[in-house]
Amino acid sequence: MAFNAAVLVLAFTGPAAAIHCKSSPAPRLDWSDCNESHLILRRADLEGAILLNTNFTLTNLRDANLKSANLEKAKLVRASLAGANAEKANFARVEAHRTSFVGVSADGASFANAELQRADFSRARLNGANFERAELGRAKFDRAKLKGIRFSFANLSRADLSGAIIEGPIAFDRAVLFLTRIEGMDLSAATGLRQAQIDLACGDAMTKLPPGVSVPASWPCKFD
Repeated sequence: MAFNAAVLVLAFTGPAAAIHCKSSPAPRLDWSDCNESHLILRRADLEGAILLNTNFTLTNLRDANLKSANLEKAKLVRASLAGANAEKANFARVEAHRTSFVGVSADGASFANAELQRADFSRARLNGANFERAELGRAKFDRAKLKGIRFSFANLSRADLSGAIIEGPIAFDRAVLFLTRIEGMDLSAATGLRQAQIDLACGDAMTKLPPGVSVPASWPCKFD
């Protein structure tokens, strides 16, 4: 009986259980826990797809439709989502080191608790996006459109926000801004900013700060 039980377990946890991973890209499919790495999925329609813990390492998802998709805990290391539609997508707790989000449309998306070191968000639309507690060390936001975005508790060490287009308030409550580049930024409507954060950031004469926060005597800006 013990042997038969083991056979049954293998039957339901072996190759047969992974059949859904071989499905072609389609809206609302379920690729949970699948290995979809090193693939070319450009322009794939994955709207509303369930992609929990899916491995997309080095996968090309350029111009894909990821609207409202759930990618929580997915692995996106060095993947490309350039030009993708990721509005209201869930990227919470993803691992996305050196991932390209260039030109992505991610209004209302959640990147909470995500690992986004050296990710590139240049020219991305991030209105209403949530980056609470995200790791964003050395991330780039050149010409990204930011409105109603939340960086609360996020680690923005050495991230470059200097070229971002600010279209509304940004929340920086308890965010780490160690050598974060904010040159030329208008942060006058930012919320949660404290003097201790600004004292560690890198601004210039064009940087505008909210009431109660002063320009440091010198900006501690060193880059490598």
